[in-house]
Amino acid sequence: MKETKDSGLIFSFNNDLEALEAAETGVASAMRSHWGRLEFQDQDRLAFLHNQSTNAFKTLQPGQGCETVFVTATARTIDLATAYITEDSVLVVVSPHRRQQLLDWCDRYIFFGDKVKITDVTTSTATFSLIGPQSAALLNRLGLATLPEMPHSHQLALINDQPLRLAQGSGLVTPGFTLILDQAHAADLWQTLTEQGACPLGEQVWQQLRIRQGRPQPESELTEDYNPLEVGLWQSISFDKGCYIGQETIARLNTYQGVKQRLWGVQLSQGVDPGTVMRVADQKVGLLTSCVATPQGWFGLGYVKTKAGGAGTEVSLADQRGQLLDLPFVTHPLPSP
Repeated sequence: MKETKDSGLIFSFNNDLEALEAAETGVASAMRSHWGRLEFQDQDRLAFLHNQSTNAFKTLQPGQGCETVFVTATARTIDLATAYITEDSVLVVVSPHRRQQLLDWCDRYIFFGDKVKITDVTTSTATFSLIGPQSAALLNRLGLATLPEMPHSHQLALINDQPLRLAQGSGLVTPGFTLILDQAHAADLWQTLTEQGACPLGEQVWQQLRIRQGRPQPESELTEDYNPLEVGLWQSISFDKGCYIGQETIARLNTYQGVKQRLWGVQLSQGVDPGTVMRVADQKVGLLTSCVATPQGWFGLGYVKTKAGGAGTEVSLADQRGQLLDLPFVTHPLPSP
């Protein structure tokens, strides 16, 4: 029996241990249709995204993709998105509960004469992720060729004679693929993936994986309290592409090493509520932003002042203890001597 929440989002398939093992050693399939999908069209689409988010779009070619961050004018994070460049559009996958905000945000910056059109295709499409080291083997069994190893590369493919967009990347650090298709064929594809050995993976296990790996999410790590350098999304930022919204603040932080806090993993002795203050020697050093129970214990994410210490630093949270951990999803360059 499946547990659901958030208008049908499957919280658990009641197989969490099996799904977690499959994601780590085999292949799991996750429903991600509750993530938003925005399609940017017309001849100014690349220039528009280039100017409205942190990564460089103007040189990207069909079949390529990238991660990019939408930020405010003061470089506070709105969302981390993944963009796929096609021959006539850019398909942008955004976090749950962010599509309307980003639609409204982008619409504010479409001026008279701009040739760009944005369509919300979330309800007419579906998205699945294959997660795990055996993901490519499953696709090979379905007769699909291997994609180029370049991050977020993608191409059109056929499964069950139905077209879909197949992209490198599971949405996590774990190897895998993202599949985007017409909503009408979603149930058939899900059944095919399951028949080919993909273990269904619910939102509860996704949260375990994303917190252990450090993938930030809106309303937790991605808020207007933090900028993308503090989050550790350096791989999603171009520092030499020129002006874009928030560029001046990000450039200044980078040039003058102005990042004063950063995102860490936290191994916890017990569950702790997000928003709990973290302390070192009775000094406030940061805040916990996420927390989840896993088979290996409790883990969290949180922002900690850079001067407080690094991996292995012991912190206290109310009456609980924690230890800072490195995160594979994010990047924090070492400061210059």
